[in-house]
Amino acid sequence: MRKTFCMALLAAALLPACSMLQTTHEHPAVAFPEAWGKADGASLSSAAGERWWSLFADPVLDKLVDEALQHNHDVEAAAARILEAEATLGVTEADRYPVVTANGAGSRRGISKVTATPLFGGVPRNQNNARLSIDASYELDVWGKYRRASDAARSQLLGAEAARDTVRLTLTAEVAQQYFNLLAADAQVAVIRDVLQSRTDSLDLLRLRFKSGVGSEYEIRQAEAEEAAVRSQLASALKTQENLESVLAILLGRSPRDVMQGKVERGSVAAMQALWVPDGLPSDLLLRRPYIREAEQKLLAEDAKIDVARAEYFPTISLTGYLGTESATLAKLFTGPAGIFQFVLGLSQPIFNANRLSFSVKAAEARRAQAVAEYQKAVANAFGDVRNALNAQTSGRDVLKAESERIAALLEAQRLANVRYQGGVASRLEVLDADRQLLQAQLARIDAENAQRAAVVSLFKALGGGWKQVDAETAHPEPAAAH
Repeated sequence: MRKTFCMALLAAALLPACSMLQTTHEHPAVAFPEAWGKADGASLSSAAGERWWSLFADPVLDKLVDEALQHNHDVEAAAARILEAEATLGVTEADRYPVVTANGAGSRRGISKVTATPLFGGVPRNQNNARLSIDASYELDVWGKYRRASDAARSQLLGAEAARDTVRLTLTAEVAQQYFNLLAADAQVAVIRDVLQSRTDSLDLLRLRFKSGVGSEYEIRQAEAEEAAVRSQLASALKTQENLESVLAILLGRSPRDVMQGKVERGSVAAMQALWVPDGLPSDLLLRRPYIREAEQKLLAEDAKIDVARAEYFPTISLTGYLGTESATLAKLFTGPAGIFQFVLGLSQPIFNANRLSFSVKAAEARRAQAVAEYQKAVANAFGDVRNALNAQTSGRDVLKAESERIAALLEAQRLANVRYQGGVASRLEVLDADRQLLQAQLARIDAENAQRAAVVSLFKALGGGWKQVDAETAHPEPAAAH
């Protein structure tokens, strides 16, 4: 009767404690816009596969991205961090199971006959002892401390996988962007070289005319200055081209020798006039962005760590024991009388620790509050990135159109300036000024075209990569279940 009463009393004490640990952590509320914004004149796309860069229809770009994903050092490091998180989860899971060890010991000792405690009669001075045992220990996870620690480790593993996806997404976007920068640099070098050749030919013609008594030295000096200015521009453009090749080679994970001496293959990029915005998909599709998933998993891990800290308030219940044999001689070690065993039930309850446990819980709750703020910031930044990318595409398209019209006007102005110069109506300076403006407009148009491509890349990066129409059904992820 007394035993039953004690068990009931123990159960009554444990049930309130269990309820204290069954906490429910709410998922941070985020106010999403109802749908994606659409710029005037923008086209829409319902699907863009995970290999979104293939929309640029450049096999060389496809090959470079694959090379980077396979050899980039940041991707390799992110993969290693996943392996570390997997191992950490394995260690944490192991804490939920008993620990069993096999132990063996043998000893021989000699006892003094002349100490204050003499040997009893018949007790040998030299004594042998041999012992073999199987030891086991197990802590009952009554309060879910180890289970919640495993949940935290599992969330950290998922966070590491999301971080790896973030690295891969950032890498693909960076490779595409630097590749486009390199193509733009090539185009600018080609334009400047054509202009330089024109300047050189014009200078040679002026010198011939001067030797023939036609023209003036003033015109020659003007032409020499313009030719030198173009050569200076060419040198700067070539430097930019070389630097971009180095940057791209590093992103591809190539060897130092290839970084120093290798060349990056070029291709041809299809014109990107459309805005690749998901058509008909809800705005919370953005929650699949790896960076946001990483922040969410960190939040879930901090939730679990709060419960781990709270579990320290309650008793630790452990089971330990051993089973084996012990004998003074090896011959009797495995006989019946040599058998030994012990089973122990342990109970440890914190009583006074100078509020150490309370501070541990407060620290866990503070880390959770930090994770909430980081999650909300990640979501806000993601929508900001999308908005900026959409605005950049709209602006880029308008700038490109304006620069194209500017070039058309300057080509006509250049033609008229040459006609006026040949007719003696205008000076050589007017021709040079028209040429200079045309060169700057051509370079600006290349920059505008590259900026438009960059905006497309930025949008894919902001959206977390490509998407599929089927994502419309799964774009409203339910918050992870709280424990």
